[in-house]
Amino acid sequence: MHDILGKAKAALDSVIPTSSPSPPLPPGMVASYQHLPQPPLPSTADLPSTIQDPTALDILRYRYHHGTNLGSIYVLERWLFPSRFPKKSQGTSELEAVKAWVHEIGEGPTKAMFEKAWAEVVTDQDIKWLKEEAKCTTVRLPIGYYDLSDPSFTRGTPFEPYDYIYSAAWASIRSLISRLRAHSIGVLLDLHALPGGANPHDHSGTNSGVAQFFNSHSNRDMGTRCCEFIAREAKAGLDIVGLQIVNEADWESPNLYEWYDECIQAISAIDSSLPVIISDAWNLQKAVEYALRKNTAYPSIPTCPVLIDTHLYWAFTDKDKQKSPQQIIDEVPAQLTALDGREGSILDRGAVQTIVGEYSCVLTEETWSKAGSSDRQELVRRFGNTQSKRYQERTAGAFFWTWKMDWYPGGEWGFAAQCTPQSSQPHSATLLPSITAPPHALLPAHEICNLLERVSHRRNERMHAAVDQHVSYWHHLHTEKPAEHWRYENGWKIGHQDAYVFFEGRGAEAVGQGNKIGALELWVLKRVRECGMRGDQVWEFEQGLRRGVHDFCSVVGI
Repeated sequence: MHDILGKAKAALDSVIPTSSPSPPLPPGMVASYQHLPQPPLPSTADLPSTIQDPTALDILRYRYHHGTNLGSIYVLERWLFPSRFPKKSQGTSELEAVKAWVHEIGEGPTKAMFEKAWAEVVTDQDIKWLKEEAKCTTVRLPIGYYDLSDPSFTRGTPFEPYDYIYSAAWASIRSLISRLRAHSIGVLLDLHALPGGANPHDHSGTNSGVAQFFNSHSNRDMGTRCCEFIAREAKAGLDIVGLQIVNEADWESPNLYEWYDECIQAISAIDSSLPVIISDAWNLQKAVEYALRKNTAYPSIPTCPVLIDTHLYWAFTDKDKQKSPQQIIDEVPAQLTALDGREGSILDRGAVQTIVGEYSCVLTEETWSKAGSSDRQELVRRFGNTQSKRYQERTAGAFFWTWKMDWYPGGEWGFAAQCTPQSSQPHSATLLPSITAPPHALLPAHEICNLLERVSHRRNERMHAAVDQHVSYWHHLHTEKPAEHWRYENGWKIGHQDAYVFFEGRGAEAVGQGNKIGALELWVLKRVRECGMRGDQVWEFEQGLRRGVHDFCSVVGI
């Protein structure tokens, strides 16, 4: 029996990161292990582990994203930035803006004007506000295919005559990513405008009024090439949180999931570590089923982790216009139920992870007319608070629409306005924001240090309790069934250490403290893929990993 325990312990030590050595088991733990049956050889032998402590980029990608959209900068929308359009022009899209300016002032001055707008839209003071006041971790950055500064990407498109205007756009985008990254703010690149348009609206880049991306092979091929370009940039060192390959695809778009397969395969061949974000096309349930199939523990070839982007608004449909603000606020906690029962065991069913890529505090005037005697500002605050709470509970992150506009701070469309504490009641001295950062983002540095010390002191106690509980439960339930409970302990140690590193941050690499693993399902998927374990008992590693993360968060109180 001692030989068996020695072999199990040796296998355990071989997959634990060198940065977190295993402490000896206490006497009580050894005693509980002595009653385990001999672990059989797995049906497929374990492979070497490749697990290392989370990197700075891992934290940027997998922490909870309390974020905002940058807004209409590289994909213009007139309602947000009327100043970026000639006064006499008629269109509302990026294409109409560039056409009108070139016609009015010429190519050179238009290029200079656009580049000046890109350079000045986010100041150093803005970034400081994002980090210190809004507690923003991540910016969703909408861009267009024409912004990639490669003339081949616009060939045969309406932007081909204007590729010179955008020749410095990608350099501008890279610069913004680097400036934000230096302040511990990640960027999720969102291909908001694809050739032909994934939807018929002006935020797809044109005023064509039709969606021609998914029904055109050449457009889809161009979209894939654009994604490959960004993947190569990420592989070469551009630190991005992820790549959203399409924004707001139309409901039941033809060839949607076929293109997802093709595009994800192409990106994975370049950088399989890059998170890929897909649009749910207003059908979250269908997207959930797709993501579960893509995010499997043992893919035949290395494959990018896939997240779903869903958008939640209550300001557009006739049905929502018939509701009162109070009814809409009550609906928020019932959102995202398509995820219920689909998480918690990636080995059994795959992994699914969502972000809310767009939301706001906007309701229609028809809705506000049904508010009764309630104070509007208080209802806005409740609406924002309820959304913040729900999305922090059920998603990997949420991005308010939007941050920048001519009419900044933007009212109920404005991230800045809704993050700013305001009176909760008329004549009240209590100031509260509508959009609230998660509690862990609000912890001061000295408290984080104290919590890290506390969790270190309680680590072994929590680990021994978790492993004893696990062993006792399964030994009682399946007395004669072979088990490999050492995998559970291994998973616990790795999960606990991962949560510790996220919370501690990587200060030397410009990743601040106070992070929580937000994309937990995809993080578990990553660790299962890296651990090298095979066979029927890998579930013990997965569940131990989850318990380790949970125990860390429980002690820290996040």
